[in-house]
Amino acid sequence: MSQRFVVLSGCSGGGKSTLLDELRRRGFAVVEEPGRRIVREELAAGGAALPWVDAAAFARRALAMAVSDWDAAAGGAGWTFFDRGLVDAACALQHVTRTPALDQFARERRYCTTVFLAPPWPEIHVVDPERRHGIDEAIAEYKRLERAFPALGYQVVVLPRIDVAARADFVLSRLPRG
Repeated sequence: MSQRFVVLSGCSGGGKSTLLDELRRRGFAVVEEPGRRIVREELAAGGAALPWVDAAAFARRALAMAVSDWDAAAGGAGWTFFDRGLVDAACALQHVTRTPALDQFARERRYCTTVFLAPPWPEIHVVDPERRHGIDEAIAEYKRLERAFPALGYQVVVLPRIDVAARADFVLSRLPRG
């Protein structure tokens, strides 16, 4: 487990990437969401591991990328913020394949026990070439994650719907000390 690896998870279109950009601007190490990286790669290569084409292949790639991201960050120092991570990918894989994946994958590499969830925020949710699902699907995903993190022993802190600088201050003020 790495108490210095902080996960920003929750609803798609809830402002996680914007928050991550603000934390990067403040000098923290950040890891971009596996899903967006995979979608860009698959679209560029004409691949099929896309959530709207082959959701299981997409989730398996996201899981592999999350493992790689965790391992790559292990050599660093200080806080590292992840836009999603292993729990998100394992939860997605479990959802699309209907087979248990959370226990198998999400317990091997742990993050800080405090996890931040971006709640549904319809006013800022947008559909784009990398995020083609609507708010209803995003809310369903949020509800799955809202259950998954506590089931794995994480303390969930819901992010307030406030401007990005205040949101970053909120996250930093709630990180474990020591």
